[in-house]
Amino acid sequence: MARIKALIGLANPGDQYAATRHNAGAWLVESVAREAGTSLRPDKKFLGLYAKAMVDGQELHLLVPTTYMNRSGGAVAALTNFFKLSPEELLVAHDELDLAPGCARYKQGGGHGGHNGLRDIARALGNANTFQRARIGIGHPGHASQVTQYVLNRPGKQERHAIDDAISECRATLPDAISGEWHRAMQRLHSFKSA
Repeated sequence: MARIKALIGLANPGDQYAATRHNAGAWLVESVAREAGTSLRPDKKFLGLYAKAMVDGQELHLLVPTTYMNRSGGAVAALTNFFKLSPEELLVAHDELDLAPGCARYKQGGGHGGHNGLRDIARALGNANTFQRARIGIGHPGHASQVTQYVLNRPGKQERHAIDDAISECRATLPDAISGEWHRAMQRLHSFKSA
């Protein structure tokens, strides 16, 4: 397995979306930046907020695209082209309807599962879907017709607390994940459930 060199957190830009469920991927990247003592700053060449961080002695590129979710691919392609990264060296953090709040899972490659950000990234990388994912559970509203409104709204207080717990656990397993110790990272993260 390739070592992870970049962590990308998917989001929609603007203050009106910052606290919405669709931005859960960005919340992970923001928390990694905070813990590493660095700040995400606007970077036009990467179409997003960018920082370089040291995580457990390993350099990691952090990126939150500032394009809309369904245009995330342009930012990811710009980063991969500039630093000559392969799709396998990317870990993309995103909100996941099929997991309850308080749960998170790593996934190695695969389809987009209807997630427009993942779909656009695969397209921008030449239809490569081999990038790794950190799936952060936000729960499902119950019916497909409610999904758009649901992901673009804020979670309740308890729900946000559970999501933050899962993000903290993601952050704790990140050193194993980025060094390629996927079995250990998955074993810990996949057995976690916010109380």
